[in-house]
Amino acid sequence: MNIPKRGLLAAGAAVAVVLSSGVAAQAATVAAAVPDYKAPKIFGTTFQKDPKHDFTKGIHSRHNGILRGWITHIRGGVAEYEPIRWKKGTETEGLFVGPPKGDVTAYASPIAKDVVFLSAYGCKASMSDMTVNRNTGLGAKRCSRSVLIKRHGDQGHPSLITVYKGKIVKVQEIYTP
Repeated sequence: MNIPKRGLLAAGAAVAVVLSSGVAAQAATVAAAVPDYKAPKIFGTTFQKDPKHDFTKGIHSRHNGILRGWITHIRGGVAEYEPIRWKKGTETEGLFVGPPKGDVTAYASPIAKDVVFLSAYGCKASMSDMTVNRNTGLGAKRCSRSVLIKRHGDQGHPSLITVYKGKIVKVQEIYTP
């Protein structure tokens, strides 16, 4: 059987379009499946509560929603994170602080494979680029999951952390000068 090269190229291109559109459709379906949760005040001065969470049962995932917090540690694709609040300063505008020492208010959730990470400082290790939405003060540059893990692995960056079905599906950094 003799098939012209143009026919093979066209068939290959058609298969590539079908495969890539399937992947894009799956990613769009996952993104569309996450409800549009109400975001907390970015510079809220109180810790957000999760009234359904039982901290006596060990560290586990927060319930669905958006937490103003920071990731304190990542191991094996599971992030530990805690709520933060804005503490007004006397000599500066202020800073974000976590719960007091000895407080057990912490959560742990796997980071979704298709997590949306929106950086306020660019995707490079130097964090020298400002990629922040000037209206909201939130990160606007989409970076990879690996950048999220490297940057947030052992140091907290203030962020809005979205949890859905026990997984972290979105992390959006809060710009702090």
